[in-house]
Amino acid sequence: MTGELSGPEQRLAELGLQVPEVAKPVAAYVPAVRSGAHVFTSGQLPMRSGELMATGKVGGEVGVDQAVECAQQCALNALAAIRAEVPLDRIVRVVKLVVFVASTPDFTGQPGVANGASELVGKIFGEGGRHARSAVGVPVLPLDAPVEVEMTVEVA
Repeated sequence: MTGELSGPEQRLAELGLQVPEVAKPVAAYVPAVRSGAHVFTSGQLPMRSGELMATGKVGGEVGVDQAVECAQQCALNALAAIRAEVPLDRIVRVVKLVVFVASTPDFTGQPGVANGASELVGKIFGEGGRHARSAVGVPVLPLDAPVEVEMTVEVA
């Protein structure tokens, strides 16, 4: 069975996705910290191949569909940070997601954008992917990213 995927890694492959390399921090912090049975990620931006997928405000330069895709990439990047601490098959439960959406003052669809990350972890972890969540509209995020996601997981 060596080399065969199982659990979350297999579900990612079935979705046609893979966890990228851990994104390099843009300031003085580490991507994730394990404390007891939990791993907490730093805020993850929608970096793909070392570059932001989009910049600007949701409801302005960035459309909702693109923001949802950014939220999904942020979740994948959070999983990369977690995987640097523990194998993904050790995740018992996704405890909480915090999704920040840089948006125009009149945009109120932050929960829909956050669903990009929430639905993805649900597909990957099934019942263990059901989580508490906050979806917060903010005026600006680092590097003018449209979305940022933090993830907390419980591990065995």
